[in-house]
Amino acid sequence: MQGNGTKIVAIAAFLIISIYYLWPTLANTLEQNYIEDLPEAERVEYKEENTQRLQELRQNSLSLGLDLQGGMHVTMEVGTAKLLRELAGSNADSTLNNVIKIAQKQAIENDTDFIDEMVSEFEERYPDGRLSRYYRSEAENITRRSSNEEIVKYLKKQRDSAVDRAMEIIRTRVDRYGVTEPAIFKQGNSRVVVELPGVANKSRIRDLLKGTARLEFRLVGQPDQISSAKERIVSYYNQQAQSDTSDSVQQGRQQNPLLEVLNPRGRNPYSVGYSTGRDTARVNELLQKQEVQELIPRSLTLMWGATPFQTTEQGQELFELIAVRSDVEMTGDVISEASVNFDQTTNQPRVSMNMNAEGARRWARITGANIGKPIAIVLDGYVYSYPNVETKISDGRSSISGIGDVREAEDLVNILLSGALPAPLEIIEERTVGATLGEESIQAGFYSTLIGLVIVALFMIAYYHSGGAIADLALMLNIVFILGILAAFKATLTLPGIAGIVLTIGMAVDANVLIFDRIREEKRTGKTLRAAIEGGYSNAMSAIVDANVTTFFVGIILYSFGVGPIKGFAVTLMAGIVASLFSAIVITRVVVDYLTREKSAEISFG
Repeated sequence: MQGNGTKIVAIAAFLIISIYYLWPTLANTLEQNYIEDLPEAERVEYKEENTQRLQELRQNSLSLGLDLQGGMHVTMEVGTAKLLRELAGSNADSTLNNVIKIAQKQAIENDTDFIDEMVSEFEERYPDGRLSRYYRSEAENITRRSSNEEIVKYLKKQRDSAVDRAMEIIRTRVDRYGVTEPAIFKQGNSRVVVELPGVANKSRIRDLLKGTARLEFRLVGQPDQISSAKERIVSYYNQQAQSDTSDSVQQGRQQNPLLEVLNPRGRNPYSVGYSTGRDTARVNELLQKQEVQELIPRSLTLMWGATPFQTTEQGQELFELIAVRSDVEMTGDVISEASVNFDQTTNQPRVSMNMNAEGARRWARITGANIGKPIAIVLDGYVYSYPNVETKISDGRSSISGIGDVREAEDLVNILLSGALPAPLEIIEERTVGATLGEESIQAGFYSTLIGLVIVALFMIAYYHSGGAIADLALMLNIVFILGILAAFKATLTLPGIAGIVLTIGMAVDANVLIFDRIREEKRTGKTLRAAIEGGYSNAMSAIVDANVTTFFVGIILYSFGVGPIKGFAVTLMAGIVASLFSAIVITRVVVDYLTREKSAEISFG
């Protein structure tokens, strides 16, 4: 044991630190088992009395991945095509739109960068053309003389910025939602992966993540202008149906495809009509025809109401189609505060908003100039309300009504306060792991680890006798060290992570196999037991270090370039290598030295 003092202190310190970080996990597990055994009433009371302590235990516990505790995995893609159109602004024309459309298709088919495809398509069509005709930015020094290479750098920078900004906003929304230990990371050029443990309400999370939160204040169109446009559209479809156009609204109803899905009798002069929820898609399809779009004044944009204004006796919800002005008077960037309260008349939830000084000044000007007229509050392309302005509003306050319930209002406040997404996000992959499946995964992982551990332990004892028992002791401590390292670094234990632990169980005894075999060889040369042990450890060291260091580098590569489960496996693998090296080289050597401290002592290595 002479000279092992430092090693013993290191072992004790490593063990104490590991137990210190694992203790919250053990305590949390015991608490959860205790709470589950309580009657319902006592359970609620116990949770309320110990809220802070339970929350601290949960936060300091070893985190479990989605595959072990259930939750949602969502992969979203930033709408680069729309971002590029918005960056072009009023310079965008049909040529750019066609180029973007084709590039979008080619990027998907060839799995290439969308911006590179767009530039390639543009230069193929116009060899001497310059993208600077579409894109300008004083801040980025993009002028009419900028080359296509400079434009490409500018566009990619804007896309990267949009993705980074989207990640920040999503993180804020998820934090406000109350998810513990969410994982949000970038994948490729334009994708964002969100993992939300313990979440089961898919639709609510989907709305929370996708909502671009583009809040706009628009004036509603002129009644005579709306009425004329409506007549022209109905007449167009009457002609299409080859019916009498003398009284288009009444006589053409049976044959007119638009009137089959849209009732043109709006509730007020600003409404184009109303339709059932399932027919709104068909109405949109009919209104998007190029010939119909030419019948609608450019100053008008048709938008659906966000919520149904009425439910029929058959249970069908009716949505209103409203004509608002195409120009946006003000956006939600000026909103500084938002909160949920209730309408004193209807007791329906609504979201009250306060604007900053600049917003309040502009809001006062807009409301002052439009007294007696309605102003539409539009969020993500849907009209939430369009109340009449009764007086000039100088204090910068406004509210959104027409919200379904309190939970929807709370989510809306969350989205507004988190900010608007710089570009729309599209969910391209969504996976949900149920809590039951996660529990089954934990059990499967536990039993696989236990069975692997027992098999390895029995083999070591059978083959190396006393030496094998020493290796088994180190193996037990090795598992404690791995879990301690994961807990200390706030790593997340996943199902692949458990596979990594099972793998390191085999790797942990691999070092002892090398050492014990070298001790056997040394003994066969006639050396004493203590000399053979000294020679065995020193001669096997280089092979052990080489094998583990190369595997550790593999773990670093997997962690650097992998995502999700691959990262979880890499973290567990690296933690396992550090722990197994320590236990195989340090712990077993201290135990072996202790057992052979007397010259007459004997240890069998098989």
